[in-house]
Amino acid sequence: MEVQNGLAEQGYVADDRLAMALHLARALGRPLLLEGPAGVGKTEVAKAMAAWSETQLIRLQCYEGLDASHAIYEWNYQRQLLAIRASEADGGVGEAQLFSDEYLLKRPLLEAISQDTSPVLLIDEIDRADEEFEAYLLEILSEYQITIPELGTIKARSRPVVILTANGTRDLSDALRRRCLYSFLDYPSRETELAILRARMPEVEGLLARQIVGVVQALRSEDLEKTPGIAEMLDWAAALSGLGVNDLAQSREAVQATLVCLLKTAADYDAAPPEVMDRLIGKVA
Repeated sequence: MEVQNGLAEQGYVADDRLAMALHLARALGRPLLLEGPAGVGKTEVAKAMAAWSETQLIRLQCYEGLDASHAIYEWNYQRQLLAIRASEADGGVGEAQLFSDEYLLKRPLLEAISQDTSPVLLIDEIDRADEEFEAYLLEILSEYQITIPELGTIKARSRPVVILTANGTRDLSDALRRRCLYSFLDYPSRETELAILRARMPEVEGLLARQIVGVVQALRSEDLEKTPGIAEMLDWAAALSGLGVNDLAQSREAVQATLVCLLKTAADYDAAPPEVMDRLIGKVA
């Protein structure tokens, strides 16, 4: 499939279901909602799509309290005030002049529909934003347009490819879900994760690559506070390769020293002492 091959050229390994979802999102002009645990590569999908399409990536990072002025647009009040003061001697400046494109600050959502060439719009971690913010998105996701009271309705020059991500922090509204295609991303299988490692770091030797993926997969079954994701796996592989490690079973000290790349809480680090790591390595050696 074209999408699958295109993403592979960017080092992103997409399964058939995700590739089809991305293909349909482009073909139908519909937003795509990607859900799944943190660290499975949802954000990387948008980055790879933009790189493959050779287009701009516009990212809106969501957070609690996000509002329209930070996500869609706001007026440059300082410039407007300066314009009023500068024009006082000439009889003042009209409202139509003050509320024009010259004084409009475009935030990510408005910026995305203002491009001549279709960009990739990433609305990252939408479930971290308040429920009220979802209402702002509905017009954009349905009609690809934004209504600004002072200017009227601004329609998209070209439809962006819209990708929303969610980690399950809260339930999303039915109205938002209805407007999106959907795909769930889980932690990859051992074969897929090994393919990801080989695509991103072909210099890692075969035995070491298999051991790294096997240990990370086993760690995800342990009782950890923060399950290591794909990014942590790649960081660990880079650290081990950089230290010249070729076999985890023969590099006990290096394994323990580099766990700082893989485990992100004190409790998780304490849960992976040398004897535990030896056990996990023994299963995949």
